[in-house]
Amino acid sequence: MKKIKLLAVGSVKESYLRNRIKKLSEEVNKTYKLELIEVPDESIPKNPSETEINNIKKAEGDKLLSHIDPKDYVVALCIDGKPTDNSDLRRIMEKAYENYASSVVYVIGGSLGLSDEVVRRANYRASFSDMTFPHQLMRVMLLEALTYDS
Repeated sequence: MKKIKLLAVGSVKESYLRNRIKKLSEEVNKTYKLELIEVPDESIPKNPSETEINNIKKAEGDKLLSHIDPKDYVVALCIDGKPTDNSDLRRIMEKAYENYASSVVYVIGGSLGLSDEVVRRANYRASFSDMTFPHQLMRVMLLEALTYDS
């Protein structure tokens, strides 16, 4: 069975989102072997400097990268990524598996975004919208897209 990893910074605290993630994960698991991995987020000081922001993103990025294998195909969800719809996600995944990727890894950053190192490791940078969404909600949106049957 083809494997998908959903790798995200922080945990989802809202029970209604956790419940939706659980239900959608069950749907995705009918087609793919889904692994949800959450890495702890770093605390953000009030009014952080640019250096503090970069250090936080780097620390979170290092945690994310520790869960990515060399043969993984990595899709970073970035606001400045390529506009991507449900059909694009399917094509990206099929191409990755055809090229012998061990799994497709979707990476969702924390509230400050992804580190440069994670973005550089990505094989594809995807954007769901020009709008900004809470990173907890992006998990639901991504799983919804993965259950979409075109």
